[in-house]
Amino acid sequence: MTTAHNKADSQSRGEYDLVIAGGGLVGASLAVALQQLQTSRDDALPLKIAVVEAIAPDSNAQPSYDERTIALTYSSKLIFEAIGVWQGEVEQQACALERIHISNRGHFGICNLDCRDMHTPALGYVVPTRALGQALYREIDTHDNITLLCPATVSTIKQHKNHVDVQVAQDSQAHSLQAKLVVIADGGRSGLLDQLGFVVDSQPYPQQALLSIVSVDRDHQHKAYERFTPAGPLALLPVSDKRYAVVWTETTEEIEQLTALNDEAFIQALQQAFGHRAGLFSQPSPRKAYPLKQSQVASPVQQRTLVLGNAAHTVHPVGGQGFNLSLRDVASFVETCSEEETLITDLGAPEVLNRYAQQRATETKRVAHFTDSLLSIFSAPSPSLKFGRNGALMLIESLPFAKRALLKRTMGMAKHQPKLARGKRLFKAPASK
Repeated sequence: MTTAHNKADSQSRGEYDLVIAGGGLVGASLAVALQQLQTSRDDALPLKIAVVEAIAPDSNAQPSYDERTIALTYSSKLIFEAIGVWQGEVEQQACALERIHISNRGHFGICNLDCRDMHTPALGYVVPTRALGQALYREIDTHDNITLLCPATVSTIKQHKNHVDVQVAQDSQAHSLQAKLVVIADGGRSGLLDQLGFVVDSQPYPQQALLSIVSVDRDHQHKAYERFTPAGPLALLPVSDKRYAVVWTETTEEIEQLTALNDEAFIQALQQAFGHRAGLFSQPSPRKAYPLKQSQVASPVQQRTLVLGNAAHTVHPVGGQGFNLSLRDVASFVETCSEEETLITDLGAPEVLNRYAQQRATETKRVAHFTDSLLSIFSAPSPSLKFGRNGALMLIESLPFAKRALLKRTMGMAKHQPKLARGKRLFKAPASK
């Protein structure tokens, strides 16, 4: 693993084009994706990038790269493919998600989504976060223009008109970095948002999400399930032969009771809540619970500062949109930094940040509204809404155009998307000599 200790010391201190505070999935993806800009001109100087991460990616305490799985939309797969991360181990460990069965527990409405409706090989992919993290860091290690400071934290940021001063604490020492742009992608763990005065609108949900992996007595055939219950969705995502990742949304009180159960009692509770459509469950992995909230910064940009990932916005896990929205933010920012075939060398220029913020504001709000609406509609106890949502599921099932519209949204293909999310190059391939 590359750290500042085994790269040139002069590069670990001094001037950078970009300092990324947070080396999780979003921060690491940004560092790798920005390498796309280096192919725009033969005379372009490499961008000097520093990635500051508090926890080593191979540590069990690293929240981005633990034993969880992550559901990637089809557009996210295209992004990782374009930046050279998908090929190899990630692709080998990814489980294609070809069909999704959506139902409302205890009611007649159902809807079946199929990748054949979109003429794609999959609707998305379920990938171990550790495999994805290792692939990102292997790619980072191949680029001499990226310095990884880990374990280290950004302690203070001071903004100026033409640069940003960044103080980094590492090994009981303080490093002073200067950059044209600082990106905060640490999920807000460091309190940098408060330090800089970013306004955040945050509303906690009265539920938590419980995560586990269970075995089943039959092959999943690349089929996922999203079953809505009164408290929230219960999702099963295929991860390997005869195994599912469970994402179970319930009230905080119920989650506390579920996490206290032994394996046998937990399986019984899961079977009762979901039913037998996917088979008989067994062998659950240790359960982890996470609080849920919806949050969004009023503006993700300040003077030479950009907020990305969960630090900028969080949404409910229904529909699996959270990280995928953040990854499209990364793709959009990299595209914003390119003007036709001319490399923008000042990533923190006001026109770059403002153009990015304008481009992403609409989709960020749209995704938040989409996930929140799904939760409200399918969890509301009103009898009239129960009848309406069952009818809506059956209507989507019977109308191909409605099904395609829903699929475009869940696959990250709705409206105008960044080039990388559409599987397109940022720049034309160099002409052969």
